[in-house]
Amino acid sequence: MRSSLQQLLRFAFNGVLGCAVDVAVLYLAMLAGSGFYAGRVLSFLSAVWLTWRLNRRYTFAASGSSAWQEWWRYLSVMLGGGAVNYAVSSLIVHSLPPHFWLPALAVAVGSLAGMSVNFIAARYFVFTQNKQE
Repeated sequence: MRSSLQQLLRFAFNGVLGCAVDVAVLYLAMLAGSGFYAGRVLSFLSAVWLTWRLNRRYTFAASGSSAWQEWWRYLSVMLGGGAVNYAVSSLIVHSLPPHFWLPALAVAVGSLAGMSVNFIAARYFVFTQNKQE
């Protein structure tokens, strides 16, 4: 149980870092002329790449397959939480009046909503071995 709690806390911490990257890339994409939705695709992929690198190093044991195969498996299972994330962030953008901080709020709440789906998917479908201290 302690190992599971440690994994969850590390996963959440990495998720906060991923959320920061998600927001930063989204704002850069929007400054470059992208809309919110297209920018979210790019920002989501950036955040997923970062969290994969962090989670395989600090949260879970490497899966034993090649890093390339592991990346594609991680990306594919993160799409479930990503769909929740994208739906929640879209709902927030459509429900609240426009403001400079609205995209950041939408990404943060969306990330929180998708986190549990992503943790379960990462733990049981990507990194099947538990990392031991």
